Amino acid sequence: MITVIWDTWLKPGTEREGLRLTRQVWSDMRSFDGYISHQIFIDQDDPGHIIALANWRNRADADAVREKYKDSEMIRQFTPLLARPRERWTTCEDQAS
Repeated sequence: MITVIWDTWLKPGTEREGLRLTRQVWSDMRSFDGYISHQIFIDQDDPGHIIALANWRNRADADAVREKYKDSEMIRQFTPLLARPRERWTTCEDQAS
């Protein structure tokens, strides 16, 4: 299993719509092969900062879904709300800890 971390910064005034679209994107992910689960975190000091952690069966699944979904209507709606491009990290848990 891998965890993909998405770091999102929204433009001021778009926080409500950005969170709504973030929730919709992750709801959509449930229908893709390899998706396991996700969590969304909202920065309490800056509600325009959202971090999503998504668990996938493997990196190939996560990368394939990213490629399929990147031109979706949801992403077309979401992109103009971004203060800067989203960052994405693909991680695995340290099993020694």
